[in-house]
Amino acid sequence: MTKQVYAEFRKAILSGALRPGEALPSTRLLAEQLGVSRTVVLEAYDQLLAEGYVAGRHGSGTYVAEGLTKLLKPVRSETAKIRLSRFGVLATEASDLNFPEERRKPLLYDFAYSRSPLDGFPFEQWRRILMAKARALSLRSLDYGPSAGSMALREAIAGHLRRSRAVECEPFQVIIVNGSQQVLDLTARVLLERGDRVVMEDPQYQGAREMFRAAGARLHLVAVDASGSRVDRLPARARLAFVTPSHQFPTGAVLTLERRLALLDWARRADAVILEDDYDGEFRYEGQPVESLQGLDRDGRVIYAGTFSRTIFPSLRIGYLVAPRSLVAAFEAAKWLCDRHRSTLEQEALAEFISSGGYERHLRRARRENALRRKVLLDAIAEHWEGRMEITGQGSGSHLVLWPCGGGSEERLIALAESKSVGVYGISRYYFKPVLGRVGLMLGYSRLNEREIKEGVKRLRLAWA
Repeated sequence: MTKQVYAEFRKAILSGALRPGEALPSTRLLAEQLGVSRTVVLEAYDQLLAEGYVAGRHGSGTYVAEGLTKLLKPVRSETAKIRLSRFGVLATEASDLNFPEERRKPLLYDFAYSRSPLDGFPFEQWRRILMAKARALSLRSLDYGPSAGSMALREAIAGHLRRSRAVECEPFQVIIVNGSQQVLDLTARVLLERGDRVVMEDPQYQGAREMFRAAGARLHLVAVDASGSRVDRLPARARLAFVTPSHQFPTGAVLTLERRLALLDWARRADAVILEDDYDGEFRYEGQPVESLQGLDRDGRVIYAGTFSRTIFPSLRIGYLVAPRSLVAAFEAAKWLCDRHRSTLEQEALAEFISSGGYERHLRRARRENALRRKVLLDAIAEHWEGRMEITGQGSGSHLVLWPCGGGSEERLIALAESKSVGVYGISRYYFKPVLGRVGLMLGYSRLNEREIKEGVKRLRLAWA
């Protein structure tokens, strides 16, 4: 009740309803009128007095403070027009980045991409680890943590990356971040000056494109074909190249070994840094997972980025970068300036999950389940289109791309699918300039079961008949 009395008087003073020098009711009278204890009113008046809204006059009462007339402005409906920085303007102008977008009406068969396979995650084991770590927390662990992240987690990630992705790194090179988007932010802050040239694949991840544009970079776009980025079209000089070699986003192409070596050779000659986003590198279904580009680097020019959003769940918000030795100090300092450090409890729990073998067991199950879903999807497409549909990206990752041979309008194909309660997603928005007559549709399969995939493709065929 004290806060309510205080808030009402404060509002009246700020709006001008109570003018400077005007007397407030006596505490006894106001308490009687409101039907509350006099103590409630006394405490409210004390707070107003402490904040300078009112002043007490000995033996006279309490009055609205003098001198507020010049400072208080009349309430207006419009807000101040505040000038944005160049970054603020470019960030505001960025296209809608929430892909795949939330649909107004949920669809029965939604082939959404960029999703982790939640149904197979060992949530009970994760809860036990979290509870055990929470019970074991010491007072010291509740203080600020290292900006680069928990050493236990950095050691666990370094070990996993050496085993599964052939990444050459030591724990001190691993820096824990709030998802892979923060890797882009930190890289732009640490390496780019306004006007620097950044090489990007076309099509590309729009979150990277808009981050580098907002940083003032000049973008040099390199086309993508079935073998990945066209490294023969790289510029003579550039500051940074952003690539997704293990499962190009969004086409799904895998960069060949010959082109990987050519890309590294170009980086040496151009004195450039490569940012390798290995967002889907854990999922490959034909042979062994393609080893990282970073593992081939002998000059310390590759920054390796990964995330647990695709393999565990996005709300965990834990990603990592592996910095070349020469850049570790700069990235650690930039991380401290950005947000100091990540939550310690989740880091310790994830470190235990990885070091105990639970994470790799989960990955094996997820690969098997995704491989089965992928096969069901490919078989269904073959059954209904009998080879008349071009497909890319089916060898790895958790989505593939359909390229209808008859062309047509991407928007119309999406709308027709939605009329049958099927969700598919266009690829054109990921091109810097959409290719006329080239229609591609992304189908993710990590969140659908076999029956849903079969029925979804069947309805898709009917919708596009």
